[in-house]
Amino acid sequence: MTFRLTWTQPEDLVPHGLRAAEDEGRHTSRIRERWLAAGGSVEPPVSGASDAPASANLRSLARDLLDELDTLPVSGHLSDTEPEIPVLASPVAAASTTAVRDRVRGAWLGRAAGCLLGKPVEKIPREGIRRIAQSTGNWPISSYFTACGLDPAVGEQYPWNRRSRGTSLLENIAGMPEDDDLNFPLIALTILEQHGTGFTTDHVAKAWLDNLPGGRVFTAERIAYRNLLDGYAPLDAGGHRNPFREWIGAQIRADVYGWVLPGRPEEAAELARQDAMLSHRRSGVYGAMFVAAAASASLTADGVDDVLVAGLSVVPPQSRYRHAIEVGAELGRSGQDTETALDALHSEFGHFHWVHSLNNSALLAFALTRSSRSHTEGDFAQAITTAVTGGWDTDSTAATVGSLCGGLLGAEALPSSWTNPLQDRLASSVPGFDGISFDELTDRTVRLQEKFGMKSEDGAE
Repeated sequence: MTFRLTWTQPEDLVPHGLRAAEDEGRHTSRIRERWLAAGGSVEPPVSGASDAPASANLRSLARDLLDELDTLPVSGHLSDTEPEIPVLASPVAAASTTAVRDRVRGAWLGRAAGCLLGKPVEKIPREGIRRIAQSTGNWPISSYFTACGLDPAVGEQYPWNRRSRGTSLLENIAGMPEDDDLNFPLIALTILEQHGTGFTTDHVAKAWLDNLPGGRVFTAERIAYRNLLDGYAPLDAGGHRNPFREWIGAQIRADVYGWVLPGRPEEAAELARQDAMLSHRRSGVYGAMFVAAAASASLTADGVDDVLVAGLSVVPPQSRYRHAIEVGAELGRSGQDTETALDALHSEFGHFHWVHSLNNSALLAFALTRSSRSHTEGDFAQAITTAVTGGWDTDSTAATVGSLCGGLLGAEALPSSWTNPLQDRLASSVPGFDGISFDELTDRTVRLQEKFGMKSEDGAE
């Protein structure tokens, strides 16, 4: 079998590139016709790579067409409403100005638990997740997934994520396994410890090259990584032949920027923007800024609504990203049953790839607001299980939902059935972090809060 590296082969990027360009209002018909006439496919490979390599001629054409797609102008409306470098809105007042250690620890544990729940069913469609859960007596989802009792026919039709089965099914969990949704927060922590809040996108690029194996970055991050090695400047690396520029990758890197600046959402969003610009554009950047601002508020606010308001305060008001959050939040407050509301979400956002930022962010807002109907600060179990029930990027979306809900509630309030299996231990491919405890991560985060100056009641530092 020929080895195929995912998310980088030019012939596999063209279908994704066509869709990304069309989402931005670019006119792609001429490029699409040339690609089809040459024998190329316009169906993006779901797993990131097609079964066989293209001919040398088709691959050469693919590179040329990707370059042409980069030069097409975006629609005038998008240029006006979604700037590549957004201007931050006015600060949002938090309900409290004192972040306690327990809430930081809750955010770390919540992120891990949500990620762990979603890991084995990543890439499995919503219907498959339901059938697996029903087959194992876990529907509605109320615990980590298990293979015990799984109907072999269901398992064959919907195989577990192959990288995760041995470490993320209930019977196999022994601490939090390695995952990019936790690796990137560790990288962010390292950047802040080394460079403080004055870091730049250049520092982020160096941190990746120094600490991340190329095989542990995916989609937009893999493209940016490749472009860095090819000599592109960090601020240019995310804009070259990158059809994943509006996907979820930058959004999973942003929590720590909010945790170290509790109650300061606009400052947290600026740090996230510096990070996100290495690999993403527009919705991909807004998602990172939204999460950083929301994470900042989660440590000081009283409830989910305050967190969402803080997140939206740094997002362009007429952007597609804001619309996605507002749709998800409205459905979460609507009183509709879960499946009916999820049907509506999938009807509006189901055409996006399962790793895109817009569909996953709408689901994020839905899961949070639905969980807050009975508890203002969110019902942790309901929040993360709803996020996974909705499908798409299950581990990433549930990780962010778990982070925000965990920050609001604090570690002591999180159900032990979700936190005990983590065994206060995190595996990682990031040097110096493998086996680290969540207690130590909490301590290091709190030290950064102190270093960067938590604000007092009168606004002084």
